[in-house]
Amino acid sequence: MEAQKYVWDGAIPLQIHLHESQILAPRIGYLPLLASLLKPYFSSTLPPGVDTIWFDYNGLPLKWYIPTGVLFDLLCAEPERPWNLTVHFRGYPGTVLIPCEGEDSVKWSYINSLKEAAYIMNGNCKNVMNMSQSDQLELWHSVMNGNLETYQRVSSKLKLATVEDEHTSLCSSKSQQGFGETDLAGQVKTGRVPVRLYVWSVSEDFDDLEDMPKVDSWEKISYINRPVEIHKEDKCFTLHDALKILVPEFFSNDLMNVKSAGVDFEDALRIPSEDVSSDKVVEDHVQNAYEHREACSISSSAEIKLIRIQGIEPKLEIPFSWVVNNLMNPDYFLHICVCVKVPQQNST
Repeated sequence: MEAQKYVWDGAIPLQIHLHESQILAPRIGYLPLLASLLKPYFSSTLPPGVDTIWFDYNGLPLKWYIPTGVLFDLLCAEPERPWNLTVHFRGYPGTVLIPCEGEDSVKWSYINSLKEAAYIMNGNCKNVMNMSQSDQLELWHSVMNGNLETYQRVSSKLKLATVEDEHTSLCSSKSQQGFGETDLAGQVKTGRVPVRLYVWSVSEDFDDLEDMPKVDSWEKISYINRPVEIHKEDKCFTLHDALKILVPEFFSNDLMNVKSAGVDFEDALRIPSEDVSSDKVVEDHVQNAYEHREACSISSSAEIKLIRIQGIEPKLEIPFSWVVNNLMNPDYFLHICVCVKVPQQNST
């Protein structure tokens, strides 16, 4: 009977993937928002307990507050289609991921990022904080559902400043518009672009992306939260120019430090949404984010191997304004993934 019990109690752990035609995750969306699509397929097989959905890729728990497209660009140097993820409803890795209480957590993470971007761009986030409940809900649903038309209509009410498109103005003589001046529509043009930079460093050289070492720990990723300032005298300001501001150590002949300006996103997300109710709170948070720095030594011989934004590997000479105006995420941040080849450390 004991042997029979072992046989009947025996179980084989399975990893089940849905066919790629059934699930398409929006680039600008967030993985936990797929819960309503995925759970019906697995609910009948789940053991009793509280459902807390999370995903892993090759054993690496995926950070739920990073947009899906950014995760894909960051972790799949050689794009894997379909992207084979494992979904979990139990055993949440609380030591790796901050808590996620479902859609509500994702929503407030997005809104807080929007407030931070507004403060960086305009010096205040009043327009975001003063949104009506209906507009806020409609904006969030447009992000959830990937509805660009609705998003553009609602987000235009925020009157967040944009940068002049260098294709038509910044490279011409009529582009010398000072900060604080307005265009014909009365919209203030900003000189500060919110950027989230994700840098992963590899010591092994490679020629093909398929040979690139896999990211198996978040400790291998450096986060740089830093705005890019575009000055009125800058003509034809390019992606290359922006990267020199973001990571000057990769464009220097000296041994310098990478400054991960900004607290880790987990710390940013720990600010409850109800506490972010004034410009002063956001100002203190943003100021703290850009004063808190974590240094790691990078050699002057470091080499940028890959730059990816929204799945695109742009040329460095592309106008930065085009990148910002066309490739920013709905939170008004430009998310840039960079792979850097660094020299191997001597063991002696």
